[in-house]
Amino acid sequence: MPNEPRLPRTTAPLILVGLMAASLFINYVDRGNLATGAAQIRADLHLSATAYGALAAGFYFAYAFCQLPAGALSDRYGGKLVLGMGALLWSVSTLLTGLIDSFAGLVVLRMMLGIGESVAFTTTSKIIASSVPRAQMGLANGVIGFGYLVGPAAGTLIGGLMMARWGWRATFVLFGAVSLLWLVPWSRVRINDPAPARHQPDPAIPLRRILGRRGLWGASLGHFAGNWNWYFILGYLPMYLEMQRGYSMAQMASVVSGAYLVNALAALLAGWAFDRVIGRGWSPSLTLKLPLAAAHVAGLVCMLAMPVMPIRACIALLFVYELFLGFSSPAYFMIPQIMAGPAAAARWVGIQNMMGNLPGIIGVLFAGVLIDASSGSYGTAFVLAGLVNALGLIGWIGVLPKVEPIDWQAA
Repeated sequence: MPNEPRLPRTTAPLILVGLMAASLFINYVDRGNLATGAAQIRADLHLSATAYGALAAGFYFAYAFCQLPAGALSDRYGGKLVLGMGALLWSVSTLLTGLIDSFAGLVVLRMMLGIGESVAFTTTSKIIASSVPRAQMGLANGVIGFGYLVGPAAGTLIGGLMMARWGWRATFVLFGAVSLLWLVPWSRVRINDPAPARHQPDPAIPLRRILGRRGLWGASLGHFAGNWNWYFILGYLPMYLEMQRGYSMAQMASVVSGAYLVNALAALLAGWAFDRVIGRGWSPSLTLKLPLAAAHVAGLVCMLAMPVMPIRACIALLFVYELFLGFSSPAYFMIPQIMAGPAAAARWVGIQNMMGNLPGIIGVLFAGVLIDASSGSYGTAFVLAGLVNALGLIGWIGVLPKVEPIDWQAA
């Protein structure tokens, strides 16, 4: 019928998820470069461990406290536009980092990086909740998880080798320039991404109703504990291996990137497995909570053992921890996508991710203070990271209720 209006074609979920995974890959490569080049940057700028911790915390301060605005912007303007603008900002910030000479300038650029990267999980969660079938949600999150978990692996390996040869400045400039290329294919996608706030002054689901959900706070506490360990490893493991265990930059890059690769592959497998077992009738609560609890137990053992056991045993435990952590990763965002649904997923994830990233401010900065206070020893910081896992078990198992869609009309 020639006079019948044509509906706009939307990009296939496979392509959408692939491009979003690529954006998270770039996101984590760019944010992880600071840790990879920590020894060089500290020597070049004459930074103490406390100053380095403050530099790292600057990113997480901006990243965490921009989560709520990022969720609101995603609801108002849609995930495609907001993710594209964020990617532009974080790519330019990475590029400029290699050109800055002052500590204050680096702090500003790290905060700009945090503002840009703050949109990543709110936008991807909104797009997945609205554009990916429920039966494929686990795999979608597994692919996304693979993207952001393999980012540190590739970034540490490639970035470490590049920094060993050309220095940290050239590496930042090149990585920032390459990151900009992602915007080309993203500009061409079409998304079923409703933005109801364009047509009404208030969101369909008031923020206070989201804040009143017990599930939000259980997931936020679990996310907080999981990220305390993850960001401590991400921020300090490369420096620990080089400065405490005598590894060269190339040796460090090989070990750390290998551990991150195990993490990423486990996330990809977990996403596929979650869809399979839930599709066969397994409870989403059991399917998602069990690997989260197992990851915290593994994290507790690994963190407590790392400063006292022989290095080979430490590396083996690190790989075991990364395996369990990767297998739990898709659950972090499947839970809010299932419970909150398309109408509230962006803002739920914004709140959860804000709480989950406070360790990037508190933990990363406090770890630097502890290391300086211990005359360069990392033991106390590792012990604290291990004990925080108890909070994760409380959040995911004790506070988070049954994982099922919330009826917002009846809530």
